[in-house]
Amino acid sequence: MTRTSAPVDAPVAGDWEGLVTTALLGTDRRTPPGSGPGPAAPVALLDAAATETVRRRAGLRPARAAERPQAAPEDPRPPLPPAAARRLALLLADRPGPSGGGRRGAAPDLTELLPQWLAGANARGFAPPPHTLPALLDAARGRTDLRPAVLEFAGPRALWLARLNQDWRFALRSAPGGGAALPHVDDDDRIQRLWQEGLFAERVALLSALRSREPAAARELLATTWATERAEDRLMFLDSLRAGLGPDDEPFLEQALADRSRNVRATAAELLSALPGSALAARMAVRAEACVAVDHTQTATAQATPATPTTQFTPVIAVEAPHECDPAMERDGVVAKAPAGRGERSWWFGQLVEAAPLGTWSRRLGGRTPREIVALPVADDWQGELHAAWCRAAVRQRDAEWSRALLGEPSAPEAGGPGAVSLAERAKLLGTLGAAERAEWVAGFIATHGLSEAFQLLGVCAVPWSGPLGRAVVDALNIARDAGSYPWSFSGVMGLAERCLDPSEAGRLDLLLAVPDDPENASPGAGGYWAEAFQRLVTTLRLRAAMAEELGAP
Repeated sequence: MTRTSAPVDAPVAGDWEGLVTTALLGTDRRTPPGSGPGPAAPVALLDAAATETVRRRAGLRPARAAERPQAAPEDPRPPLPPAAARRLALLLADRPGPSGGGRRGAAPDLTELLPQWLAGANARGFAPPPHTLPALLDAARGRTDLRPAVLEFAGPRALWLARLNQDWRFALRSAPGGGAALPHVDDDDRIQRLWQEGLFAERVALLSALRSREPAAARELLATTWATERAEDRLMFLDSLRAGLGPDDEPFLEQALADRSRNVRATAAELLSALPGSALAARMAVRAEACVAVDHTQTATAQATPATPTTQFTPVIAVEAPHECDPAMERDGVVAKAPAGRGERSWWFGQLVEAAPLGTWSRRLGGRTPREIVALPVADDWQGELHAAWCRAAVRQRDAEWSRALLGEPSAPEAGGPGAVSLAERAKLLGTLGAAERAEWVAGFIATHGLSEAFQLLGVCAVPWSGPLGRAVVDALNIARDAGSYPWSFSGVMGLAERCLDPSEAGRLDLLLAVPDDPENASPGAGGYWAEAFQRLVTTLRLRAAMAEELGAP
C-alpha cells in the first residue's frame, strides 16, 4: 500500500512567517494560499512572497532622511609607491596562525613586520591608498600597540571614517579633538578654549604637545586651572611635565608638594629630585649624607698578591638608616609606610638615597669617583640596599657615569655590576647610555654569558642592531644550535633578531641554513628545527630589506 503525505493547512494570506514555513517544508507538503497542489504551487508561493514583501515595505513609516556626511578631507601627503602599496596589502591580509605546537616553520611572520613597515612609511611621509584605510583601522582595533603608528599613517581620512563606524571609535579617543589639529602655539584663544572646554584626553594631548614646543607656556596653562582640577587629573597633568623638565619648573613643583593628594605629592617630589639643583634635592642630600659615611675604623683587608706584595686595607662605607620619618620627610615625598616584608628604616633610607643628587657622594666620600665609590665594601649587609638606591638615582637623574660604575664590566663573572640587582635594573641603567655604548656592553655580556639572560638587555638596544651586537647574537645562537638544544628556548631572542638584526647580515647566515648532524645527547630533531628557524630569520631579513627598498629608504 502506498503511503502519501497529506498537505498541511495552507497559511493565511499576508502571513510572512507562514510563507517562510511553506518554503521550508516544500509546496508538496504545504500549499501556498490561493493555490492547490501541483506544478503551479511553487510559482504561487513566489508570487505570494513578492506581494507580501511589497506590503511589508509599504507598511514602514517614512523616516527623516539622514544628513549626508561631509566629504572626506584631502590628504596632501604623497601617495605610496605602487610596490609599497602592494606590500601593505599583503601585510594587512596576513593573519596569525594558531599559537599551539611551538613550531613556527620557515615562513616570516608578516604581522610582526607591520610595525616596522609603518615606521618606515611614516618616516617618509607617505599617505595610504584610500581602500586600505578600513583594514588599517581593523588592525589597530585589534592591536593597541599599532594605534599610534596606524593613526599617524592613516591620516585625517581615517578619522573621518571612524566617525561613521562605531568599531573604529577608538581612533577618535586616541586623537586630540577627534582628529582636529592642535592649536598653533601662538593661537591663545583656541588653546584657552580647548583647555577650558575640551575632553580630558584632548586636554592631556594639548598639554603634552604644548610642553614639547613651549615648556613654560604649558606650565603656565596648567597653573590657571590647577586648583580646580580633580586629583586624578592633576596627577596626569603633572606627569606631562617630565618632558622638558628644567629649573624653571621648580616653583610650581614646590607648591605641588603641599597638594592634598598623596600621589600628586609623590610625583612632584620625584620630578624635583630629578633636578639636582633643586631645593628638595638639597634637603634630601643633607638627610642622605647623615646616613652614609666612610668608616676608617673598620677596614676590609685584601690579601697580598705577587703584584701587590703588601697587605692593603680598604675603608668601609658605614650606614646608619633614619630612625623615624618626620613630617618634613613626608612632605618631600618619602612614603612612611613600608611595603609588606620591608623594614621601615631600610625603606626610608632607600628613598633618601634615591632622591639625593649623585654628586653628593663624591664630596661625602672623600672625593672618590663613582667607580671607586661603588667598589668600596659596605658594612652590616647594607650594600644591596645602598647600591639599589644608587641604581634608581642614576636612572632618574640620567647619569651615565654612575650607570657605568654600577653596571661594571659586561664580562664580570657575576653577570653584572655590583649595583645591578636584577636584569630589569641593568636594562634601566643601560637606557642612560648612548646607543653605541649600550650595544657594545650588551654584545660583551652575550659573548661572556650567552643568551639565557640577554632578552631584556637586547630590548633597550637601538634598531637595527649594530654590527658587533648582531654578530654576538648570531654567534650565541649558533653555539646553542651546536649544543643540540631546541630553538624554542631561544624563541624570544630569535623573534627579536628577526625584527632588529640589520638586513645586511642576511648573507652571513646562509651557512647556517643546512640541517646539522645532531650531536650526542642532543634533543631529537633539534637540527631540523634550527634550520627552519635560521631559514625564517634569513627570509625575514631579506623581506625587510625589500620593504625598505620599496619605500625608498636608504
